[in-house]
Amino acid sequence: MPYPQSFRALNSPNYRRYYIGQAVSMIGTWLQSVALMWLAYRLTGSAGFTGLVGFLNSAPYLFVTPFAGVLGDRLDRRRILMTVLALLFLQSVVLATLTGLGLITPFWLGTLALFAGLANAFETPTRQSFYVQLIEARDDLPNAIALNSILMNGARLVGPSLGGLVIAATNETVCFALNALSFLFVLGALRRVRPSKPPIARKSQHLLHDLAEGWRYAMGFVPVRRLLLMLAAVSITVGPYSSLMPAIAVKTFGDGAELVGFFIGCVGFGAVIAAAGMARRGSVRGLAKWIPASALIAGSGAIGVCFSRSIPLTAAFFTLCGFGMFMTAVCANTMIQSIVDDDKRGRVMSYFAMFFIGSLPVGHLAGGYLADAIGAPRAFLVGGMLCVLAGLVFAARMGSFRAPLREAYVRRGVLPADEARQQ
Repeated sequence: MPYPQSFRALNSPNYRRYYIGQAVSMIGTWLQSVALMWLAYRLTGSAGFTGLVGFLNSAPYLFVTPFAGVLGDRLDRRRILMTVLALLFLQSVVLATLTGLGLITPFWLGTLALFAGLANAFETPTRQSFYVQLIEARDDLPNAIALNSILMNGARLVGPSLGGLVIAATNETVCFALNALSFLFVLGALRRVRPSKPPIARKSQHLLHDLAEGWRYAMGFVPVRRLLLMLAAVSITVGPYSSLMPAIAVKTFGDGAELVGFFIGCVGFGAVIAAAGMARRGSVRGLAKWIPASALIAGSGAIGVCFSRSIPLTAAFFTLCGFGMFMTAVCANTMIQSIVDDDKRGRVMSYFAMFFIGSLPVGHLAGGYLADAIGAPRAFLVGGMLCVLAGLVFAARMGSFRAPLREAYVRRGVLPADEARQQ
């Protein structure tokens, strides 16, 4: 029985198997994420150190991800994913063991966060470029991207709240152990996946040559360049919410890990709304206008967090942050994957991960130390105002963005010329 239009990518058996395994793993990932940030704050009582842990967990995206993209365009992406996920399983086991035995220190916490960041820097761009090999109908690629965003952010909705409850009822060790267990599900799914489309054969070049070629392609293509820069702006300004939340929960509302999990769940709820709206769309038409609008929504939510002293109102503002931030990401992802050349897909998606996730270290560091200096609420205010400014700048230059985007849609056969004029 075929799936409804909003879930049409699940008609591909390979994608469906991987999707189910990834669903379990992503909940475990968010359990660990909440526990990691809470443990960092509990060990030191410093928003600055919590920001440093966020930095170490994200910094590899900035430096390592481009090389991962080159490998993804050269090697078997399924094997890369299985290797990286096995390493992340081991990292969770070590983290659970050290925490359970009371041997965890800020040094080891930072080291393990960095290790996970290195592994994820390979996993994210490989996963993003792997979807095209899992679906049977290329027209289902935008839906596969949207469903993946629903999955990731649905896990963001469930996982943090569950993580907060688990920490309150037991301790961080249980979260780390559950995450280790969750990796077995996605590894099992990948063992059963047989990609319907092999990676595109390419002429072997020097690693640095391939790296430079991907960079020139991404930065020389106006729509891709503008989207990547917008992703970085939103990520740096609004992305540090996870490292600032413990300070908001403790100092503003006098609460603990349960409230942190609830607030992160609110961000996930907003992101799920964004992804669900994307999954219902039948084409890429009309996505361009959502890029600046989403940045304005995310920035407005962050500004609202600064002034709110009510938990329900703060939750609503965090929901706006999640919607705006991840609507920007899913729209940019869909548009980029619709126009990029297949033989450069891995490298371009590595730059997508670098600009969206790799720029988070800058935001985590700046947000953490800004919160120590002027308070977490004012740190949200500064970030929100800068995000709004970035959205206004993008909107002001929309004409010069749409023209080359329209040409790319026509050239790739995504839309007929008459439909593309509506972009």
